[in-house]
Amino acid sequence: MADDIAVDVAIVGAGIGGAGIAAGIAGKLSCVILEQEDRPGYHSTGRSAAIFLQNYGNDVIRVLTRASRPIYDNRDETIFPSPLLTPRGSIFVTDKEGIPALHRLLQQSDDLREISVDEAVSRIPILNRDWVAGAAFEADTRDIDVAALHEGWLRKARAGGATVICRAPLTRAVRADGIWTIETPVARVKARTIVNAAGAWADPVAVACGVAPLNLQPFRRSMAVLPAPEGYDIRGWPMFDDARENWYCKPDGGRLFVSPAEEDPVDPHDAFADDMRLAEGLDRFQQAVTISVNRLERSWGGLRTFAPDRTPVVGHDRTADGFFWVAGQGGYGIQTGPALYALAARLLLGLAPAVDVEAVVPALSPNRFR
Repeated sequence: MADDIAVDVAIVGAGIGGAGIAAGIAGKLSCVILEQEDRPGYHSTGRSAAIFLQNYGNDVIRVLTRASRPIYDNRDETIFPSPLLTPRGSIFVTDKEGIPALHRLLQQSDDLREISVDEAVSRIPILNRDWVAGAAFEADTRDIDVAALHEGWLRKARAGGATVICRAPLTRAVRADGIWTIETPVARVKARTIVNAAGAWADPVAVACGVAPLNLQPFRRSMAVLPAPEGYDIRGWPMFDDARENWYCKPDGGRLFVSPAEEDPVDPHDAFADDMRLAEGLDRFQQAVTISVNRLERSWGGLRTFAPDRTPVVGHDRTADGFFWVAGQGGYGIQTGPALYALAARLLLGLAPAVDVEAVVPALSPNRFR
């Protein structure tokens, strides 16, 4: 084992959360990022649908999404030389049984407008007119360059002195005299603060530190990659979703990415697609379109981890000195990341939250579960 590493902050997890926080405190607090895998972003970050939907999630998520948009639009070009958001658009469609769900979406959403079946089919020519009974269009949906966002934050963190250590899962941590001593297979770290940004493993990491868990629950979600339907140019197609969240489809890179949008509770693990759930979701998708799914190019699974109230957890744990949570981002950790991780960095630095997110800080605190 290497000599002890002494830092102000030890971040557990080098995914989008760990990278974003490290970038925010870079040059102000010394930092090490401990990653259990061979590379950063192996799990949820690398398996994101990579979409910015302003009408996605509960009220707290929408505040964070709105606060993140200016940061995306006015990116630091020294870190992100290319745009992080590109236009996509999205359409919600439904059969007759889902009309009430579509109407609820319209009532609860900003800049989402009802469109005719004709307009929906003109934008997505493979939609099945006999199935589609209602549709709504959101023009402001964007694709997110997740890899560029993650890599840019890691680059900024390293430039500020942060070190990333891979294959270094936290196995145990003990606090004494205001310092955490953290054991990993490759290094021992001493830090004033532990930031738990371990994704699906956040509760087990807390337990290994002697901190009570928050009942965070990972859920598996599967994805199928289909070849573009023959005879169609899918460039410029918007994302299209079932209004009841029975499936969604994102055209990307000349292929269709189709998910059954399932939420199956699982233990933390290297997720893979569930073939049965994938088949069920693809069957529902096929009812809404005029094409047949005859071939899958590949499939994968990912984990989305939620707190009991489906709102992220960010802040100091009042039951454990020097223990800071950034967890439970669910399916929103990328699109809300610029605001969410900037908030975490400010709290770690002892600064007041930004005005545009100040009102939701109590709703994010881990102490709401204490």
